[in-house]
Amino acid sequence: MRNLGLGNLGLGQVILIAALLVMLAIAAFGIGWAWDATNGVSDVAMDENGWIALGLGSFFSLLIGCGLMALMFFSSRRGYGDAADPFRKKERK
Repeated sequence: MRNLGLGNLGLGQVILIAALLVMLAIAAFGIGWAWDATNGVSDVAMDENGWIALGLGSFFSLLIGCGLMALMFFSSRRGYGDAADPFRKKERK
């Protein structure tokens, strides 16, 4: 079994992990509370136009997200952003 290195954590790292776990617990509690609060309005029906709008909105959100990630990937591969990085040393070819 691999050693995860948990014995080498400093006090700051332990506090950071504890704070993140507390924030995760608060978020989970909030999601559960909001889920229970909406049970009273579950009888509201969405018509055909609502489903179409939900589907198109989801599709185009995914399309834009995937397109932007692809642009970022190809831009990184071709080095288009290298000239804008003032901290990178210029390489001579």
